[in-house]
Amino acid sequence: MSKFTPLKDTALFKPLQLGALQLEHRVFQAPLTRMRGQKEGDGIFVPVDRAVEYYSQRATKGGLQLTEATDICQYASGYPGVPGIFTASQIAGWKRVTDAVHAKGGNIFLQMWHTGRASPASFVGGSQPLSSSDIPIAGKALDGTLYSDTPPRPATVEEIKNITQEFAAAAKRAREAGFDGVEIHGANGYLLDQFLHDNVNRRTDQYGGSMENRCRFPLEVIKAVCDSIGSDRVGIRLTPYNYFQDTKDSNPVKHWSYLCEQIVRLPRERRPAYVHMVEPRFDEVLDEKAKLDALSAFTSNEGVEAEATMKGAISLKPFRGILAQGEVKFVAAGGFNRDNAAPKLESGDADAIIFGRWFIANPDLPKRLAEGLPLNEYDRSTFYGADPPEKGYTDYPFYEASTVNGTS
Repeated sequence: MSKFTPLKDTALFKPLQLGALQLEHRVFQAPLTRMRGQKEGDGIFVPVDRAVEYYSQRATKGGLQLTEATDICQYASGYPGVPGIFTASQIAGWKRVTDAVHAKGGNIFLQMWHTGRASPASFVGGSQPLSSSDIPIAGKALDGTLYSDTPPRPATVEEIKNITQEFAAAAKRAREAGFDGVEIHGANGYLLDQFLHDNVNRRTDQYGGSMENRCRFPLEVIKAVCDSIGSDRVGIRLTPYNYFQDTKDSNPVKHWSYLCEQIVRLPRERRPAYVHMVEPRFDEVLDEKAKLDALSAFTSNEGVEAEATMKGAISLKPFRGILAQGEVKFVAAGGFNRDNAAPKLESGDADAIIFGRWFIANPDLPKRLAEGLPLNEYDRSTFYGADPPEKGYTDYPFYEASTVNGTS
């Protein structure tokens, strides 16, 4: 007998049409930076056998996996071991991954990024990182240097246009590698998000100042990527309530509502199939209560009155409602488990749920949730790389009836 309530009859396991994909369940694998790529050259990391095994282990018939954030071009990344999608060897490595996922009947999207100011100089060929403005992140980068030692410089308009085309070209290469689609990383304090958050973007040209201008770059990327591979194979990740990497917007509900309105107003052929957002409760440093308290107490340092909606009612619902008007699917992430995932769907507040930590530790997560089986516990110390690299990556066990693993 199952120790936990089986979820096979809940909304988590109902079919979903997501753009070009007909999915059989709504338990999505999160895009997780695992830093297990093999170095091939300066700023060039390739997915190898362990990546094939990792993604194949977690593939399910009619499911959807999102890859780790992947460099659109050389020197787009702020982390070692992060694979790219800009060399022939990377495309070949990813093709082995997608073939393995498809062999199990699964679907897989490539998440694409440029990290902007989240890169120390040593990870971008010794050059000065790009951002919306010249404001560095506080603290130290992974190479031990202070971000302030090499503060970013504002990207020129020409560089913005070039990066937009890099996203579009990377999407096309992703399709060449066999991916079913792509997710644009417009979240978590990386380059596109550095243009969205008003505490980072201090520009005075057409890419800064007003929320219309701050949304311009992400919207141009959406349109370019949709033009490149078709809008029914494109999604975007956004984090309006993000605090990670020193992002703290003065009016997230107003600003991201505007962005969602603009997404909905795009013509069908340039409107992404889904938007993926992170719950306000989730934070890389603060616990859930501390994060929500901080959001509720926050008032703009520019004199903007705190929104009434931020007092005790902080949620993704405003964005979900706007996007639904344009039939853009809504995918929610951030602190979901076997207890709160299905209710989120059944209340109509999301179309699918992203699982991260539980998918790391449970390669057969959909089966365990459906059948009410116990979950393996995860090891945080192996989330971002390990020695050997297979540790905490491909060595988590599948469920066996004769063995009880974990207690969750």
